[in-house]
Amino acid sequence: MSRPTILVPEKLSQEGLALLSPHFDITVTSLTPEELIAQIPSYHALIIRSETKVTADVLRAAKNLKVVARAGVGVDNIDVPAATSRGVIVVNSPSGNIAAAAEHTIALLLATARNIGQADGGLKLGKWERSKLVGIEVGRKTLGIIGLGKVGVRVARMAKGLGMKVVAVDPFASPDMAKQEGVALAADLDAMLPVVDFLTIHTPLLATTMDLIGEKELRRMKPSARVLNVARGGVYNEEALLHALDEYWIGGAGLDVFTSEPPKQDSAAARLTSHPKVVATPHLGASTVEAQENVSLDVCNQVLAILQGGLPTSAVNAPIILPEEYGKLQPAVQLVEKMGKLYTQHFVGLRGGMLGGRKFELTYHGDLAGMPNTKPLFAALVKGLVADISDSHINIVNATLVAKEKGLVINETFNNDTKDLLYANLVTLGAYDSGHSGEQIIEGFTSDQRGYISKLDRFSAIFSPEGTLIVLHNYDQPGKIGGVGTVLGSHGVNIRFMQVASLDATMETQNGKGNEALMILGVDGQMSAEVIEDLRKSEGVLNVSLVVL
Repeated sequence: MSRPTILVPEKLSQEGLALLSPHFDITVTSLTPEELIAQIPSYHALIIRSETKVTADVLRAAKNLKVVARAGVGVDNIDVPAATSRGVIVVNSPSGNIAAAAEHTIALLLATARNIGQADGGLKLGKWERSKLVGIEVGRKTLGIIGLGKVGVRVARMAKGLGMKVVAVDPFASPDMAKQEGVALAADLDAMLPVVDFLTIHTPLLATTMDLIGEKELRRMKPSARVLNVARGGVYNEEALLHALDEYWIGGAGLDVFTSEPPKQDSAAARLTSHPKVVATPHLGASTVEAQENVSLDVCNQVLAILQGGLPTSAVNAPIILPEEYGKLQPAVQLVEKMGKLYTQHFVGLRGGMLGGRKFELTYHGDLAGMPNTKPLFAALVKGLVADISDSHINIVNATLVAKEKGLVINETFNNDTKDLLYANLVTLGAYDSGHSGEQIIEGFTSDQRGYISKLDRFSAIFSPEGTLIVLHNYDQPGKIGGVGTVLGSHGVNIRFMQVASLDATMETQNGKGNEALMILGVDGQMSAEVIEDLRKSEGVLNVSLVVL
């Protein structure tokens, strides 16, 4: 039999290819998009970097393709849904460039502190402008980090080595881990921004992190503060950042990534790269010899495993549910994932709490307690909890590792007692702080292939966790429903359904001012911060959260 074939249309470190060459036939060649479509049908694996676009058309033509491997972190150049629909596994290397990205962050920090870009450019033009280029020392200054993941922690360690104070915002950060690293955790951005001298972001680009730092946030910073970005273009609003530099709200910026790369002519990104207060580099965060070797070795090892029938370590689209378990577990998996998203958006988002360091108890009742394999349910919970603030790709292979990295402690309990059990497939999610106090509960069940929430915190109700929901905590008094409808109607928001959740019979009101209730509304329409604020101001309303499932 002929050996499997691998196509490599971009330059890749030879160390990785050396792992594959004894087992497979490898073609390394540059291809146009049309040539790629023409040649891909005969290949079993495709290894790329950032330049090659793996479109739906490419995947349709790839009759024998088993795996697409991206030698790097992002998979924006791969049509992942199209690959998934065709059974093609997509893998990446999320850890290979950690050291390179962290070191480049520190390089930009020092360059902005000492005006390296202006000094180098001026000297090359024959200028000698020492008096105009007086910098600052970074020792004893405060570095703010948004996102205390692997890169963020590495940056914190280096900054501590330079004598800096480090403070961070990250809902996943474990307080114990942060303390061990000498990092102070701030409650939120509002608390952190006014005290930092440097700000760096190490988060993925998601809907929740797009324009994370805009005009309001930049105005809260010191006029001497510098901002850094070696993560993703778009986490800073580029127009707002340009305005902040021009208006002296901040002192400078070190930027490696932009919303368009290379920056489009006359765009905000292009104006930032030429701004005298900006040190700009062309996306060099992962551009080291060592990083390229690391990601090459990583993805080539995964390609080797997949083509030999094994499992990858960093599959972007490996299924949570295996085919043989799909029929029985699919409704419960979908329910548990939504319970995780509901927890993060309602409890953490509403109350500004932390996920890192929390302990979760996932309890299966009835038929679910007798399932021989609950790994898909565990993975679904991890995926739901992290979905809105992390781009981690969760599957049954890596769920335990991701939970550990995010500081999540999750225990599974099996309750086989069916006495007084109302639903045959019931699952309970309990969350506690490190002292096992402050319990928060979400309970749900499946019926007729659909999932329902039956309890949220202290309130009992049955509603379908679908679409955009407003969860409104209020005093249970006449006129509340009409008042809420009036506010939403004034903003053009349509109510699809409404469910009132009463206080559980075993609970007491927390406020002593009358009965409490939750109003759960499924809505259509644009949900702005103004809508939520107007609801929050309504008489008798205690709090409001917006949940998108």
